[in-house]
Amino acid sequence: MRLFLLSVLATGLIGAGLCDAQAVGTISTDRVPDDLNGSNFTYPFPVHVFNFVGQNQALEMAFMDVKPTCKPNGKTAVLLHGKNFCGATWTTTIRVLAGKGYRVIAPDQVGFCKSRKPVDYQFSLRQLAWNTRGLLDSLNVGNVTVIGHSFGGMLTTMFGLQYPETVDELVLVDAVGMEDYTQKGVPYISIDQSRDQEASSTYQSIKSYEQQFYYVGQWDEDYDTWVRMLVNIYYGSQREAYIHCQAKIVDLVLTQPIAQYFDDLKPRTLIIVGNKDRTAIGAQWAPPAVAEKLGRFDLLGPEVSARIPKGDLISFPNEGHAPQISVPVEFHEALLGWLSN
Repeated sequence: MRLFLLSVLATGLIGAGLCDAQAVGTISTDRVPDDLNGSNFTYPFPVHVFNFVGQNQALEMAFMDVKPTCKPNGKTAVLLHGKNFCGATWTTTIRVLAGKGYRVIAPDQVGFCKSRKPVDYQFSLRQLAWNTRGLLDSLNVGNVTVIGHSFGGMLTTMFGLQYPETVDELVLVDAVGMEDYTQKGVPYISIDQSRDQEASSTYQSIKSYEQQFYYVGQWDEDYDTWVRMLVNIYYGSQREAYIHCQAKIVDLVLTQPIAQYFDDLKPRTLIIVGNKDRTAIGAQWAPPAVAEKLGRFDLLGPEVSARIPKGDLISFPNEGHAPQISVPVEFHEALLGWLSN
């Protein structure tokens, strides 16, 4: 009798999970304010808001939904930003994909940019994937091509694991998390310590970091746009909430590794790396002997793509962490070439 009851309970829980496997909410049709959740940065396309309840609180997920600018190809691309980025950073990629017939959806994740910044929130990759799938369902979007950069690459991986039946293909662009940082020797730091680091961010510190890792020592005036976009949030009306959320994201990266999951990815997957990228979460406070071995994207790209059953690799020999920005023509030609195969 006990085994029967356990079986019935398990069946019920599984059924409930299948019926409610993503956030449920509504799309606001109201015009959003210029300063939305602490960001007054002007986005290149109209911003909409997905309203839903999560972890017992009202949440807002800002996003852009861009229609094809030529004959629609029937496909939807979802672009997932990195930690130091927003949906707006995908501007060129949005225009390129829309020009090839894609509907393009670029959300700001909860805790970032123009989305709600809940201090009392348990951040996890699975939760953020849940939120994103809920947004897509509210827009009546089925299967998608998911393209994620940096931290967004980690989230793209989890989305592919969590919702494989809704994914046509995955693209990971210089994804952090292709190695397990703490396993490799990065000491854990508390959320409080990480928060102090976030609070110390300035225009110059952000620019210096991006110049070193994203653009391998080079600098173009256009890159300044994305530095100022971040400074705008760090010192905006939601500063305290933002730096707290970002500290929790650092904690997520350190405590929720995905490196063990690449063998389990089912969708066709492209790994894109800049071979000179040395981005590694925690390298700045790790012992020098540990830090020098981290963030070797020239090695991680081949290693990870070989583990994925349907994995491919495109590398840019002279680029850093953001090839979609530093070499946009070459990057998008390579991306479209792979997507068309």
